[in-house]
Amino acid sequence: MTGHSSLDGPRLLPASGQSVQQLVVLLHGYGADGSDLIDLGRFWQALLPGAAFVAPNAPEPLPFDGFGGRQWFALDERTPAEYRIGAEAAQPALDRFLDEELEKLSLNESALALFGFSQGAMMALQAGLRRKKPLAGILAYSGLLPGADKLGQINRESPVLIVHGADDDVVPSYHGQAAQDALTAAGVQSTFHELDGLAHFIDDRGVSLGGRFLQTVFSGEK
Repeated sequence: MTGHSSLDGPRLLPASGQSVQQLVVLLHGYGADGSDLIDLGRFWQALLPGAAFVAPNAPEPLPFDGFGGRQWFALDERTPAEYRIGAEAAQPALDRFLDEELEKLSLNESALALFGFSQGAMMALQAGLRRKKPLAGILAYSGLLPGADKLGQINRESPVLIVHGADDDVVPSYHGQAAQDALTAAGVQSTFHELDGLAHFIDDRGVSLGGRFLQTVFSGEK
């Protein structure tokens, strides 16, 4: 393996106290860090006692923020081209991190799930759909699909869960529906849930949907 990932963040070991059977990687949104999502792992540990959870901090500090916020890539114009180019540029660092984590735990992609929120959802879809081998699953919350018109070279066997708040005023929920439409057209199994009354946030409904999805994909019942 060439080079080393510079990514790291908070971690949870399996609740079982035994060896790691699955790995869930949690990718935070723009301006946050890994501590923003690691508590999701605490909710899901009861459902997935053999799973480890890690929430890496994105590689770049926000250029204008003095409070430790991070970004996977810069957001200046917030255009489809910027999302695609930014996600493509950030993917190699995330791929190196995933490679190292899987090697360290002696796992393969079938035991890996990627969760992302907002900008992290963009990265989960960007990297997860382009791994050499299919992942157990990809969860994209309150985000969008970068490069939706460039899905020719993707792995179509990884199931995708898309969750979005109907009242999201940061990333409007039509992006979630558009992501599912593009994935379906590309031959990817995907499910979209639009949650009434929810803004740019993860609520108990989203946590429950994610937990059930992870249980299903890790059991092999895709």
